[in-house]
Amino acid sequence: MTIADALDDRTLIERLDPSGLIGRIEALPEQCEEAWRRVAAFELPAGHSEASTVVVLGMGGSAIAGDIFRALSLASRKPVHVVRGYDLPAFVGSETLVVACSHSGNTEETQSAFEQALAVNAKAVALTMGGRLGELAAASGVPSLVYRYDGEPRSALGHQLMTLLGIGQQAGCLTAQGGAVQEAVRSLRAQRELIGSAVPADRNAAKQLASRLYGRLPVVVGSDVLIEAARRWKTQFNENSKCWAICEELPELDHNTIVGFGLTKDVVRQLHVIFLSHPALGKGMDRRIELTGEALSDAGVTHERVVAAGDAPLAQVLTSVHFGDFVSYYLALLNGVDPSPVDPITKLKQGLAAG
Repeated sequence: MTIADALDDRTLIERLDPSGLIGRIEALPEQCEEAWRRVAAFELPAGHSEASTVVVLGMGGSAIAGDIFRALSLASRKPVHVVRGYDLPAFVGSETLVVACSHSGNTEETQSAFEQALAVNAKAVALTMGGRLGELAAASGVPSLVYRYDGEPRSALGHQLMTLLGIGQQAGCLTAQGGAVQEAVRSLRAQRELIGSAVPADRNAAKQLASRLYGRLPVVVGSDVLIEAARRWKTQFNENSKCWAICEELPELDHNTIVGFGLTKDVVRQLHVIFLSHPALGKGMDRRIELTGEALSDAGVTHERVVAAGDAPLAQVLTSVHFGDFVSYYLALLNGVDPSPVDPITKLKQGLAAG
């Protein structure tokens, strides 16, 4: 039995994934639909849509949703910023729309920044399942978008991203997103038919890539909106596969990292580089990926390209993200680990709470 064939063994999934994370990964299209319906019924308070700047607060999986929202909003004249940390930037004030995202509602960094936003009378909104953030929002009269989800924060990407897109649409950061959301959901469903857990390894590109990454150090490279997808791949390898991973972006990589491709030799042999791309990349960027790949080959580094599906940027980033979610899950099985728990994060939070 090959490494890839091992991923077709249902007993492996039953033994290593008792919480059923694979089901939550496979349900992303339906999660996106549900979240989009919910936010479509939400109206920003009067004046919130007039904010000159939008700031998204979040950590981990919640921040990834903010990153994708920011990338999709780059054409807007209304800047979007993502804050990962305890403190707000000094420019935040009464003309800033602040969206605090915390799956549990108990993320201490997000709570801290949210309290600062309230202190400067920012136009605030909370996106959460409840917790302390929900309590703070209710006590301050701040509107909340509360969702229910039985799963990890990183598995709730659809709830968080769709809600941010709906808020962004109302705030004037994005054009109408209904059509883009429908295309993204269709593309995700079509992709699931090709790389879901029931699809055998001999015709499942995600299982095949996981087998090539087994025992290697993944390096994920993105450009354009897929820079944010590359970040998601990196964190999913960390949290699901329980392994190191590196995220790089083009064209920046070609101004520094390329110089160090060949050293150290022991490290080079462990690397496998994945370029994320989509058909809408300009010829210049496509050629850059090709030439960067040649430089990697010259240095003895293996690499390949994963092409996102979809016509619009939202579908492209979501199908790229979803492909990476599947790959990280399959790699977790090969690594012999339960992909769901994140015990080191839990232990660290407990230590911080203890002072």
